[in-house]
Amino acid sequence: MKNQRNIILGTVIAAVIVLMGLVGSAQTIQQNSEIRPFKISVPEQAVAELRARVLATRWPAKETVNDQSQGVRLAQIQKLVSYWGTGYDWRKAEAKLNAYPQFITTIDGLDIQFMHIRSKNPNALPLIITHGWPGSVFELLKIIGPLTDPVAYGGKAEDAFDVVIPSMPGYGFSGRPETTGWDADHIAKAWDVLMKRLGYQKYVSQGGDWGSVVADKMAQQKPKGLLGIHVNMPATVPADVATALKNGDPAPKGLSEKEKAAFNSLNKLYTKGGGYAAMMVTRPQTLGYGLTDSPVGLAAFFLDKFNEWTYSGGNAEKSLTADEMLDDISLYWLTNTAASSAQLYWENNANNFNAVNISIPAAITVFPGEIYQAPRSWAEKSYHKLIYFNEVDKGGHFAQWEEPQLFAEELRKAFKSLR
Repeated sequence: MKNQRNIILGTVIAAVIVLMGLVGSAQTIQQNSEIRPFKISVPEQAVAELRARVLATRWPAKETVNDQSQGVRLAQIQKLVSYWGTGYDWRKAEAKLNAYPQFITTIDGLDIQFMHIRSKNPNALPLIITHGWPGSVFELLKIIGPLTDPVAYGGKAEDAFDVVIPSMPGYGFSGRPETTGWDADHIAKAWDVLMKRLGYQKYVSQGGDWGSVVADKMAQQKPKGLLGIHVNMPATVPADVATALKNGDPAPKGLSEKEKAAFNSLNKLYTKGGGYAAMMVTRPQTLGYGLTDSPVGLAAFFLDKFNEWTYSGGNAEKSLTADEMLDDISLYWLTNTAASSAQLYWENNANNFNAVNISIPAAITVFPGEIYQAPRSWAEKSYHKLIYFNEVDKGGHFAQWEEPQLFAEELRKAFKSLR
C-alpha cells in the first residue's frame, strides 16, 4: 500500500508539474503574442548630437568629373547637409509617424514595430506592405490615405484596404537581430504570423525592393489566407539571361526589344552600379562602422541611390523633397540601424532579379524609373497566375514615395479580382 501511495503521489506531483509547465508556456505564449502600443520619442540629446556631428563634417575633395560617375557630387551633398544641420526638424518627422497607430509585438524572439491603420469600411481588404532599402516606413506614408480612405482620393468605398506597415528586422524601430537567420524567408513567415495575430484570416501582400523579395517569399510559402501579392520590383530574369549577366556575356540571341532593354539596364547595374550591394553582401559589418559613425557618410550612401533610382533624371530633388530624404536618413541614424539593415543583404546573398516560381495570384506594376523594366514575357514565366500587369508612365524604384496617388490606383486595380 505504501508503494502504491508513493506511486500515486508521484503521479499527482508529476501531473501538477506538467500542468504548471503548461500554464507557464501559455503565459509565455500570451506575453510573446501581445500587441503593445508604441510611440516614437527620440531623446533630444540624440537629435542634438546628430546636428553637432553634421556641422562638424570633414569634407573630401571635389570630384574630378562633371557628372555623377564618381558618385554623389560635393555641391549636392553639401547643400543637403547644410539644411540638415541648420534647418531640418526631426520632430516634424516624428509627428508624421506618430500620427498613425503604431504597435510592437514579439515574433520569434524579436520585437517587430508596425503601423496598423484600419479603414472605416468594414469590408476593407487587409494588406501588408513591406518597405525596402535604403527606404523605410517613411516611403509608404503617402499611400496610407488613398488606400484606407479611397473615396477621399477619387476611388470608391469598395476599394478600401486595412493597411499594416511593419519595419523589417534590423530597420527602424524593430529589433536588431542578434543572431543569424533573419533572412527574407524568415521575414515572410513572420509577416503571416503578424497578420494572423491581428485577426486577419485572409489578406494580400505588397512590396518593392526588399518588400518585393518578401512578398515573393510569402507567395512561395503559400500560407493559408494569403490571397495574392503585388510587386513593383518583380523577379523575372530567365536563367540564360541571368547567366549572361553574371558572366559578362552579350545578351542571348532572340530577345525582344523590351527584353534587350531589360538586359541592358541590369547589365549597367551589375557593371557600374552594384558596388553598394557587393559591400553589404560581403562586408556589412565593416561598412557599418563608417555609416554608423558618420551621418554624412550615411547620407551620401543613401543619396547616391535616391539620385539613381528615382524617376528624376539623376537628381532626386526633382522627385523627393529634402525633408523627405532627411526623414529617412535620420531614421536610420537615430535608430542606429545602418549596419543591421545592411546585414539583410548578407543574409539573403542571392540575386533578387532572377526568375521566381510563383503559382498564387500575382500582380505587377512596372514603373519607368525602376532598376529594370520587367517585360511581360518574362513576368508570365515567373508568376504563373498573373492577374494584373501594367506599365505606367511615371515613378521609379521608390514608386510609393514618388507617385502615391498613382500607386494606390494601381493597387486598387491589381487586387480588385481578389476581394
